[in-house]
Amino acid sequence: MNSHDYFAKAQTIIPGGVNSPVRACHNVDSEPLFIASGKGAHITDVEGREYIDFILSWGPMLLGHSHPEVTLAIQQAAAKGTSYGAPCPAEVTLAEMVIAALPSVEMVRMVNSGTEATMSALRLARAVTKRNKFVKGVGCYHGHADPFLAAAGSGLATFSIPGTPGVPDAVVADTLLAPYNDLAAMQALFAAQGEEIAAIIVEPVAANMGLVLPKAGYLQGLRDLCDQYGALLIFDEVITGFRAAYGGAQARFGISPDLTTFGKIIGGGLPVGAFGGKQQYMRRIAPQGDVYQAGTLSGNPLAMAAGIATLSILQTSDYAALEGRVAAFAAELAAVLRAKQVPVQMPTLASMFCPYFSEEPVTCFADVHKADAALFTTFYKQMRQQGIFLAPSAFETGMVSFAHTEEDFTRTLEAAQQVRF
Repeated sequence: MNSHDYFAKAQTIIPGGVNSPVRACHNVDSEPLFIASGKGAHITDVEGREYIDFILSWGPMLLGHSHPEVTLAIQQAAAKGTSYGAPCPAEVTLAEMVIAALPSVEMVRMVNSGTEATMSALRLARAVTKRNKFVKGVGCYHGHADPFLAAAGSGLATFSIPGTPGVPDAVVADTLLAPYNDLAAMQALFAAQGEEIAAIIVEPVAANMGLVLPKAGYLQGLRDLCDQYGALLIFDEVITGFRAAYGGAQARFGISPDLTTFGKIIGGGLPVGAFGGKQQYMRRIAPQGDVYQAGTLSGNPLAMAAGIATLSILQTSDYAALEGRVAAFAAELAAVLRAKQVPVQMPTLASMFCPYFSEEPVTCFADVHKADAALFTTFYKQMRQQGIFLAPSAFETGMVSFAHTEEDFTRTLEAAQQVRF
């Protein structure tokens, strides 16, 4: 069976034929590829075609696919049992590693996904402050828990869904919105309702509407507002944690949040998430405190083993060198596309990049919507035909791993030169 056959069959037994919406590739006028394997910076589909992978499982494969040390750690853990429903030594070790990497995190609770992490962090913030309202950035995505599905990025933006049926109005009544990077709008919200706001939750680098970098002073301004009004600052580092820097975006920008959420990389590609922060807040989590949060598979030994192996390698990895290589590659890619007389913006940060087909710099979700989606679709389809696997959405970020080589970059640039608009 080829990818088309699998997709046809999947659509009869899985809603839309996929288990996460953007994978369907609808908005890029394509069908999904069904993947048989991955190795390093490459993946291979069920028909045996190989692709240079710039999705990397939407971020976690910073070391590339099937890294031998991570794979061995998983195999060794699996040989001892796949789940205990009881504490295991590895979860203590991984917690220690996360805490050591981020000074703002003094205690951490393991969960199974980024969505679990963000919904739990919000619950904790509401309990600590005894307030219900919270603020999120327009176009920022914090998982699919009900309170966050207002003006969200990622799949909701990809499919132009302004929220979703099934979420009662009352659930999002306390979700306040401000454009990402608009500190004045955030200040106005706090001036009007600051005594009722429990928290700001923000992607310190907005990576679910493409890649939008924070303006100078924006993150510090959020920190100052929370301090002034007694709200908690939650950094959603599900994507940026251990990718923007080993210590996350908070280390890169020098901002200390009250709570931080993690996912992706800390499980080495296995299902995992975590949230952590200052002891005075985290001690409120049950069973030590009165804020309930639980999960049968939390601290799963396989995910913990993969996370320990991954972070152990990343501790000594040369982030600066990778960032320099990605910046150079992105600049060359932008030059290739501009030579074809199409408008391109190409923001980069660490090992992330994003091509926006737009005349103007992109600083917020409204700017993202000004980019030409039709040009992106043309680019995506022709690149995929040449063996370059890009995110099938103009609202997602390109990811690079330590496994990507200069040959991979060269092949990608050569493919871009062949694209016709």
